[in-house]
Amino acid sequence: MRREHFTLDVTNIDWVETDGEPAKPSVSIDFTGPATMLRERLTGPDGDVLEANETDAALRLQGPLGDDTTGVVSVTNRITGEFILELNEDADDVLQFIRAARGYGEDAADDEGRYEVAITLDGDPFVSYDKGTFLVYDDEGSLLRQHSLIPSGVEL
Repeated sequence: MRREHFTLDVTNIDWVETDGEPAKPSVSIDFTGPATMLRERLTGPDGDVLEANETDAALRLQGPLGDDTTGVVSVTNRITGEFILELNEDADDVLQFIRAARGYGEDAADDEGRYEVAITLDGDPFVSYDKGTFLVYDDEGSLLRQHSLIPSGVEL
């Protein structure tokens, strides 16, 4: 699977910059490559699609934080550690998304995710997750806690 096969679209984040009413941030990832491979990666050994708590989302910066820094957004299988998907994105855009999720989470119920991820295959819905964690790593692999979305009470 190539990163070019993925298109990412984000909604409900503009309110952060305008001090508007918080809305649950959402990211839609559309995959236009060979669907069989992505389906396999999103399926556990029991044949069922992975649950939200069996996946992790992260951003790995490709350089120091600043103007025009890019990063790799990834979703991994929490049990095996294997990458499910990766795509290149502007780091500032991802960090704005995380700020929106953090702001939304301040008003959300504890059992509700702070953001939603929907994965589609050639435009057809495949899986949707409510998530509460989004980890950010610098270009050397160190966790940047101040930029990450980590629910209270979670130890890493």
